[in-house]
Amino acid sequence: MGLLRGRGRDGGTRYRMREKVFAIGDDFWIENDAGERAFKVDGKALRIRDTLVIEDGSGAELLTIQEKKLHVRDTMEIERGGRTVATVKKALITPLRDRFSIEVEDGEDMEAKGNVVEHEYKIERGGDRVAEVSKRWFRVRDTYGIEVASGQEDPLILAVTVCIDQMTRV
Repeated sequence: MGLLRGRGRDGGTRYRMREKVFAIGDDFWIENDAGERAFKVDGKALRIRDTLVIEDGSGAELLTIQEKKLHVRDTMEIERGGRTVATVKKALITPLRDRFSIEVEDGEDMEAKGNVVEHEYKIERGGDRVAEVSKRWFRVRDTYGIEVASGQEDPLILAVTVCIDQMTRV
């Protein structure tokens, strides 16, 4: 499955990100498959908690990602307007592959599973594919694609992907 121009298999949208090139305090753009800057990840430095902000192309703040300290397992919260909309947690036991649970406040929870370190995984809701992440779509090193299924909230799915990328940093 290649990252083709235009829409994904089901009419969803495809994006590209660089692997682990940003950190708290750094800014980074998520591009659509045409290479246009679609969303900005703004790393807010000098805060008590690690914070990343997802902005649209014009700079409007869409979502805030906060790392939660003092938890048994890695946890990050995604907020909109100061209200938590989703919580991403790394699974305690991952016998055969990596797994993350995504608790959505006003919707059905999701799960990410696969090899998240190699950026080959699926995000599912109730067994249905919500998004797929893959490095195989690109020949460019340290780049991976995110295909978000049609009818999904793209900024939220991209924020979940950013959380997973942050939690798998070595």
